[in-house]
Amino acid sequence: MDPLSVLRDYAMRNDLDSIIRVNDEFRFGSTHSFPATTPTAYRSKLGNLFTLETLVHFLKHHHLKHTDYMKTTKTIPTVSFIDRKPLLDYILGLVSSSDSVQFINPNFAPAAPDEYRPEDPGLDAGLDVNEDGSRVRVTENFSYIEMIRAAEKPYRDRESILECRNKDFYEVLKAAVKREEERQRLESQQRKDGLVAKNRLMRGDERGFGEELGLGLGYESTPRPKMGVKGGKMIGEGVPIILVPSATQTLITIYNVKEFLEDGVFIPTDAKVKMGKGPKPDCVTVQKKFSRDRVVTAYEVRDKPSALKAEDWDRVVAVFVLGKEWQFKDWPFKDHVEIFNKILGFYMRFEDDSVESAKIVKQWNVKIISISKNKRHQDRAAALEVWDKLEEFMRSRSHG
Repeated sequence: MDPLSVLRDYAMRNDLDSIIRVNDEFRFGSTHSFPATTPTAYRSKLGNLFTLETLVHFLKHHHLKHTDYMKTTKTIPTVSFIDRKPLLDYILGLVSSSDSVQFINPNFAPAAPDEYRPEDPGLDAGLDVNEDGSRVRVTENFSYIEMIRAAEKPYRDRESILECRNKDFYEVLKAAVKREEERQRLESQQRKDGLVAKNRLMRGDERGFGEELGLGLGYESTPRPKMGVKGGKMIGEGVPIILVPSATQTLITIYNVKEFLEDGVFIPTDAKVKMGKGPKPDCVTVQKKFSRDRVVTAYEVRDKPSALKAEDWDRVVAVFVLGKEWQFKDWPFKDHVEIFNKILGFYMRFEDDSVESAKIVKQWNVKIISISKNKRHQDRAAALEVWDKLEEFMRSRSHG
């Protein structure tokens, strides 16, 4: 009797405790015994025949989750997840037959016709004797491939491969970060090159082409304001300035203004302070990164108006207001009307803040920008709105 049928009989009678392993064989009560590594007639979906020890071990642990069962199989070949249910259904008698069961005789190995030697008694196992004494080879459905597969021991399946044990992807992460840093460095260099080219063109436009080359061709050489006129007063030459509050209770400060305006991402000031390295900067430079224009304008962002010189105030083009009167103390302007006539004002708030928080600001000529407390994907739209208003303001001032 083959080992699969015996094992199935014991499993259907719920008598698995009577199966005892002694050294390298399994004893089924006192009636049958088989070597532990005997291939059974049940073929897995991976193509190999399950050995007797694989099936016995599985039946005694089939109540465990598959991951827990896999941990119990150290040197014993395992039953894959896709074989679990059909194997249990067959061995426990829930189904009468299975396509995976193929009864063969793996010990039968017929010799090739040209190797037949009548004097070799070991070959008689594959022959049958007729009445006249002649021997006829027995024809059986036998395959050497089945013998090879029966001796195979699968060490890995798709689940164990996906677990990626003892794998470290830190080097992959480092390579990705390095590549991203290199990309940002190249983009920064391209922006700087664009600024240099723009400054050269503007200098040529201001001084006249002939004077720039020292040719004295009679072109008008009177320098014109670089950025335009503001209320009858020229905007000073140099990088335009954006002022932000020095108080940390406002949303936009010198700590997080770069990420908001350049990357379109709002990071709370307290979180940015914890992430930061080194002392607080006196000045940061921002540019509009998400722009299709090859040449972009750079802006200085400062939070100490008291440190500005008289000529520096001519370069101030925008301010993020705190909503408090004391923010404008000692500013060289008469009142709020004059301030926001010459400087573009922004007030940042959370969209669910109370109306009272912006009560004073609504009396001023400033643009209110609302952002969400949690939906960071909406920050980019708010940053673009700031840039659109700022560029529109710069264009209007440069032409009049």
